[in-house]
Amino acid sequence: MNSHRPLTIRCAAFAAIVLLLLNLPSLAQTSPPSANEEQAVSLRELQDQVRQLRTLLEEMKAENAQSRTEMERLRQDLESTRALLEKPAPISGASVAAGSTAPPSAAAAPNSTAENNPPANSIEERVEKLEESTSLLGSKIDEQYQTKVETASKYRARLHGIVLMNAFRSVGNSDSLDLPSYAEPVFPGWPQATVGATLRQSQIGFELFGPTLMGAKSSADIQFDFAGGFPSTGNGVNFGIVRLQTGSLHLDWKDTSIIAGQDSLFISPLSPTSFASLAQPAFAFGGNLWGWTPQIRVEHRFSLSDRQTILIEAGVLDNLDWEFPHDQFNRSAQAGELSGQPAYALRLAWSHPIQNRPLSLGAAGYYGKQNWTYGRYVDAWAAMADWQIPILPRLALSGEIYRGNAIGGLGGAIGTSILYGGNPRNPFTPIRGLDTAGGWAQLEFQLTPKIEFNGAIAEDDAFANDARGFATDADNFGLIIGKNLGALGNIVFRPRSNLLFSAELRRFHTFPVYSSSRVLNQATISAGILF
Repeated sequence: MNSHRPLTIRCAAFAAIVLLLLNLPSLAQTSPPSANEEQAVSLRELQDQVRQLRTLLEEMKAENAQSRTEMERLRQDLESTRALLEKPAPISGASVAAGSTAPPSAAAAPNSTAENNPPANSIEERVEKLEESTSLLGSKIDEQYQTKVETASKYRARLHGIVLMNAFRSVGNSDSLDLPSYAEPVFPGWPQATVGATLRQSQIGFELFGPTLMGAKSSADIQFDFAGGFPSTGNGVNFGIVRLQTGSLHLDWKDTSIIAGQDSLFISPLSPTSFASLAQPAFAFGGNLWGWTPQIRVEHRFSLSDRQTILIEAGVLDNLDWEFPHDQFNRSAQAGELSGQPAYALRLAWSHPIQNRPLSLGAAGYYGKQNWTYGRYVDAWAAMADWQIPILPRLALSGEIYRGNAIGGLGGAIGTSILYGGNPRNPFTPIRGLDTAGGWAQLEFQLTPKIEFNGAIAEDDAFANDARGFATDADNFGLIIGKNLGALGNIVFRPRSNLLFSAELRRFHTFPVYSSSRVLNQATISAGILF
């Protein structure tokens, strides 16, 4: 009965609109006489209303036609189901012959029924499958209705993201309580252990699908989180400021793509699995190069066979070096941008899936020139390699390694590109690019389709010899860190595809160049819903 309610409502609305259309001329004629200008204005308003009502009428006609078509399909499915249920069981010729000389009970002998009549289970199974198909179709329709996002254009959009709650306990001190990158010393008189919780690593994004241009499908996506800092107010740690992570435009052909926007580093495409560190990749500044950088890049894919692909990526990036902004509102050029040229990057990768798991090997390079004014130039460069290797059907190894110089803008050397050999405010102070090497490796074990275990180690090693005898902590705005070691282990449980729970243990062991090392241990419980 509920299926007829929308049609009844549409019919009533349709009748009301028709009556209103019929009465409009009489209403116009019975309006009191007025000046010519007022009559002209009234006539234009009536004409606009008529046009709007006609448009609404056409839309209702189209909806009614669609509703009739859907009702007709449902009626046919219902008749087919009834026919299956009411169809009599076929009787063989032998049974009919026996029925002429035997009582009806003999004609319906068990052996004859078993041999010639289809089992009742077959009909029940068909009905059950039909019900399952109908339920699945309904759920798909509901899903499409729920995920529909209205836009100002005719092109569709999709909302996605995650609401993530992290509760943590730390033993030791770090650069950030809820999102540590390295360990720091515990201040005298301060406790060793701290606890807290946050939702600022939750994310929200939009994906837009545009028209086809020169054979390429156009699309765009943008993603935000709430890890952009804290307002200066009571309990401000709970009110994370919205921050732009990525946003890019895509033109995708069959084998070629052009991407422009602020995106992750395509030369460092992998990261360890962690829901305790989502606002920045796990082991950022500790062995995992990363960055959300404005860039333009081109991707091209070559198919060596049905299952082997070569990917070539090349692009130019905003030449950043991890300097802090000089002003809160007005942007000024940083050392990389003062060079007058962007940074350049190239990556080559081979992939071949094995048992529905990716097998891939990649190599990449990066170069950017930095101008620290007064003739002080530094060449920033890096070489990287990445891999994904399925060892067993449920066990996989992934990771990255790198070697570079002055790549603080990519997270190398814990965000340090250069060292000052004296007062940094003196324009003639000598500088030196900081060499660094590092990487990470992760083992992933898929216990069941819903439970996985991950274990990872990482290291970022800034060459201490670049600092000793040349730079001091006092001249470089804080401690010069030579090495940062990290390790994590977690379990991820997904009872549903959009629901997850995770428990993780992380450890950082950090070695400053001129002081003793320090350790941070952190345990995190995470719960999230994806949408």
